[in-house]
Amino acid sequence: MSIQDSEFGAFCTDRPVTIAGSAAGPLTGLTFAAKDVFDIAGFKTGAGNPDWLRTHPPARYTAPAVQCVLDAGASLAGKTHTDELTYSLNGENFHYGTPLNPKAHGRIPGGSSSGSASATAGGLVDFALGTDTGGSVRLPASNCGIFGFRPTHGRVTNEHVVPLAPSFDTVGWFARDAGLLKRVGDVLLSGQSSGQPLNRLLVPEDAFELAYPEVRTALNPPVGKIIGQLGPAQEFLLYAGNAEDWMMAFRILQGAEIWHTHGDWIRQTRPVFGAGVRERFEWASRITPEELPGARAVRKQASHYLDEALGEDGVLCVPTSPTIALPRGVSADELDRFRSRALTLLCVAGLARLPQVSLPLSLSGGCPLGVSLIGPRNSDRQLLKAAAIVAG
Repeated sequence: MSIQDSEFGAFCTDRPVTIAGSAAGPLTGLTFAAKDVFDIAGFKTGAGNPDWLRTHPPARYTAPAVQCVLDAGASLAGKTHTDELTYSLNGENFHYGTPLNPKAHGRIPGGSSSGSASATAGGLVDFALGTDTGGSVRLPASNCGIFGFRPTHGRVTNEHVVPLAPSFDTVGWFARDAGLLKRVGDVLLSGQSSGQPLNRLLVPEDAFELAYPEVRTALNPPVGKIIGQLGPAQEFLLYAGNAEDWMMAFRILQGAEIWHTHGDWIRQTRPVFGAGVRERFEWASRITPEELPGARAVRKQASHYLDEALGEDGVLCVPTSPTIALPRGVSADELDRFRSRALTLLCVAGLARLPQVSLPLSLSGGCPLGVSLIGPRNSDRQLLKAAAIVAG
């Protein structure tokens, strides 16, 4: 049985695609998967929705991010499932099912890069590409007990990748160890990073208060380890003002961009969306122009505040998620409550366009739990190095 037919349910078995990597390169001998939003020349990109698949022709070009790792020697093992048009954090696709969470059976892998996280956590591939707009690499990494990296916005090209909200969209990746996460970064990250080591640690109490009590307890040992490696820790308040203001500004700006990106196609095609995704698109369609200036002002203030706080050598330590992976099939109300709290943590890097890495350093109730480091803009390589130091 091929890995694309495995019980994990991670791969798009209707469009199997494998491509051998270059015979020589820093990633030669490794295998990877790519979320089904990355174009592969000659194949259709499905973006998690059958109507998208039906209404779009085969790709003419391969996404540069995919080609980059192929040229570095890694071989593509297949395309992986995603939430519909990537507009979810759950990983439960109405049309294609839910990929297995190999580290927490019976629980969701998290979305929207669910298939890529599942394939990596289950050892089907060495690493995988995903996308992260509102947390779609970082949250699945926490849920599935693997490393996940969201780069500085714009550092990795998202050309020939299905967009969601362009001023937030990033190409990210997963790996089971920090060393490989860094090796993939050495290949994908363009341009120069600031050379300053990240050795000024900020641990914001208000961010940890967003995590459930049992999660805060479980994160104490890994936070202590991080302090031992990167500390001493400085007290810091992450949210300049009301944390909910940051989350709502993120939602409004993201939603407006999403509707601008996909609204015409939705009106013309009338696609079938699953519950949750359907309601979010309907909500995005109702965002008014009058809501945008205030949200943009919050984003500008948040970015300035974090730029000042981090400088060139600061690094934030925050919970990746408020809790462990939720059980499959929880109620819509419970998902909404989780989503609101999770986005309050996850919106920070998106609003300020900062890099963030989730490290699988803890367990709660036997399930994986990630803790994150957020670095200054364009400190991507330094952040990956810090993650490798902490991971030991």
